[in-house]
Amino acid sequence: MMFAVAMIAVLVSLALALSRALLGPTMFDRVLAGNVIGTLSVVALALIGFVTGRPDFLDIAILYTLLNLVGTIAVLRYFKLSQPVAPPVPKK
Repeated sequence: MMFAVAMIAVLVSLALALSRALLGPTMFDRVLAGNVIGTLSVVALALIGFVTGRPDFLDIAILYTLLNLVGTIAVLRYFKLSQPVAPPVPKK
């Protein structure tokens, strides 16, 4: 019973994060929503691993957490470095 309630909460949160990723007004909202989706999928993997009694799901969840962190940092760094810089104003 508790597993069903927890999984429903995770799925509702996933739906809300997906809507933020699709409708986000800025790129940073979309990146944050992608990070939240990755975190919620890790929680779902941990729940499934706990209920089925298979600890290898937790190992996969930890690996996915590290990939999610590295991917988010890489995307944010890419967008930070790819912003156009305004040319300097010439002095008169």
